[in-house]
Amino acid sequence: MKVRLVAVGNSRGIRIPKAVIDQCGFGETVELKVEQDRVIIAPPHAPRQGWDEAFRNAGPASGDELLLDVGQNRFDREEWRW
Repeated sequence: MKVRLVAVGNSRGIRIPKAVIDQCGFGETVELKVEQDRVIIAPPHAPRQGWDEAFRNAGPASGDELLLDVGQNRFDREEWRW
């Protein structure tokens, strides 16, 4: 679908047809970003949306282990105090 850029103050804009707005689920605001010379317009999402499901799918944490064992240095052993 081709649409014409229209003047909006010092900027330019497009008119999004109602059918497209309804199909995409747009409300009063949208998220706008540029990826590889393309403009992406998407409905906004809540911060951390989907995190609950991702954590559930990750499974229990009982088998977690440190991935980086840095050990202790002289400062840790002799100087550091809680």
